[in-house]
Amino acid sequence: MTRIDFHSNVPDKLNYTCRLIRKARAAQCKVVVFDSNKAQLEALNNALWTFSEADFLPHVMAGNPLAEQTPIILTYDDTAALPHHQILINLTDISPSHFDQFERMIEIISMDDSARLAGRERYRFYQQQGHTLSHTTAKTT
Repeated sequence: MTRIDFHSNVPDKLNYTCRLIRKARAAQCKVVVFDSNKAQLEALNNALWTFSEADFLPHVMAGNPLAEQTPIILTYDDTAALPHHQILINLTDISPSHFDQFERMIEIISMDDSARLAGRERYRFYQQQGHTLSHTTAKTT
């Protein structure tokens, strides 16, 4: 069953997601990032190339011919065929339809009130389904 981690009170989802991906890659994990907003996903795509001069974070969009051999996949389509199912990072306010195919999902919840409410609803949904849940509040320094 999918382990689900909630990261709430996130002031900058883009930067926070880049840091999470870097941490996951340092642990040799494969990551899929889901965001239904194509513009935000493109911003993440660009940020991953420039996020850190010391870290190379190889990534492609789902469906790319190199996806099978690339450890970080970005997708706006939650029904896309994916080459791996280790960690899913959800940047949306909905539960991805395929989240239960992953070993672990990380829900990123911004400081916005509507995002918090949607996050609480998803938390209750996952809890009712019997998933192992954890919660981390982002540090706002």
